[in-house]
Amino acid sequence: MELKNKKWTHDEFGAVREEILKQWPTGAEVDFEEAVKYHENIPAKRQFAKRLIKAKKNGETLTQPRAGVALINEHINLLNFLRNEGEADLLPTTIDSYTRQNQYKEAENGIEESKRAGRSLLNGFPAVNHGVKGVRQVVESVEAPLQVRHGTPDARLLTEITLAGGFTSYEGGGISYNIPYAKSVSLERTILDWQYADRLVGLYAEHGIEINGEPFGPLTGTLVPPSMSHAIGIIEGLLAAEQGVKNITLGYGQCGNLIQDVAAIKALEQLAEEYFAKHGYNDCVLTTVFHQWMGGFPQDEAKAFAVISWGAAAAALSKATKVIVKTPHEALGIPTKEANAQGLRATKQAINMLRDQPFPITKEVEQEIAIIKAETRCILDKVFELGKGDYAIGSVRSFEAGVLDVPFAPSNYTLNKILPARDNIGAVRLFDTGNLPFTKELIDFHKEKMEERAKVEGRKASFQMVIDDIYAISKGRLVGRPNSK
Repeated sequence: MELKNKKWTHDEFGAVREEILKQWPTGAEVDFEEAVKYHENIPAKRQFAKRLIKAKKNGETLTQPRAGVALINEHINLLNFLRNEGEADLLPTTIDSYTRQNQYKEAENGIEESKRAGRSLLNGFPAVNHGVKGVRQVVESVEAPLQVRHGTPDARLLTEITLAGGFTSYEGGGISYNIPYAKSVSLERTILDWQYADRLVGLYAEHGIEINGEPFGPLTGTLVPPSMSHAIGIIEGLLAAEQGVKNITLGYGQCGNLIQDVAAIKALEQLAEEYFAKHGYNDCVLTTVFHQWMGGFPQDEAKAFAVISWGAAAAALSKATKVIVKTPHEALGIPTKEANAQGLRATKQAINMLRDQPFPITKEVEQEIAIIKAETRCILDKVFELGKGDYAIGSVRSFEAGVLDVPFAPSNYTLNKILPARDNIGAVRLFDTGNLPFTKELIDFHKEKMEERAKVEGRKASFQMVIDDIYAISKGRLVGRPNSK
């Protein structure tokens, strides 16, 4: 199919679907009409979209971990532990790396080896291999809304099986599950593949089944400027809305400066409402997700809890609809279920203490909102222009031109020209604006912020600042000052 931002017809979707369901034997378990009836009987308390709508209305910030293991019963036990001991509001199913690369045979081997070992030898839940029946065992054993979280460039079969299995939320997008995750997968290919996934969600919506979609906001999770993650998130949201997705959560990864983080969520909400209305998607419900710090963590658990709690505070004060929670074992690898629950409880405590405290929209916050919105509009409007009114085509051309550019990404399809670093108060700015279509005023703003920090530190603004900032939090600071311990 030719890439364009236009809703797939039933015939176009059906022609591709026949091949997708043949990719692995469990695809034969998918029966769309039966799956619709199954969803109709899922109680409201286990429906992601309904829970998010309620949270937005009540000003709540819901908690959600990451978690997934290889075997069905162990996965059920893990999720119930996080629900009961971690007090999680929403639950995930993190998919294993083999499935993310469509290596289902290897995932099958991992299941068998896990059975023999008596513990998970996969870093997630191989949902395609477990099939619709296995997925439903999980769905029916957990009293909370469930979301699929993965990182898959081609997630078409995974989408079919997990949605038919009863999941009510699905993460990812054609940009955010390509550029930060893959090296040589074409952007045109992944946008098309994700149009399929979004169209499937849209088909469920046409039958009255509301499934939440969530583009992956943090991207590489390493000093990503808010305007870049916002632009990509809004584009992916618009692409999903065109395919019929009606409930969309847009995300943002914590940068660390409280003013910037609160402003970023406010700006994201306002910009999303603006651009969705501008393009005629007035029937979409939009919510936000705040991801706790995605960069390097301290190895010391007490220090890790401080980073987690700071993220919880920022999420609560920004009034994000939900927060993705980290664990005190973040620097050490896959966490124990106990550590995962501890991160959740620490986050819940901070959120509960701050829930009724409004964060004042000061002059500084207003200025930061204005900066983020101005930068994001520059990017979005240039993408639209390059695509001649088409965000799908515009996205491909914009990555080629550096109008869209994700720092520290492995993909060959991003120029990696922009270089972020912190300013003197820890907000993420751009040491190098690359080919971003910013106004001279915005470019000068970033230069001034970097020079201001350089003067305080008694050194020239240089790439060393970028390096220092990447490692700063794991070493106990926010800003990577020279000679700081």
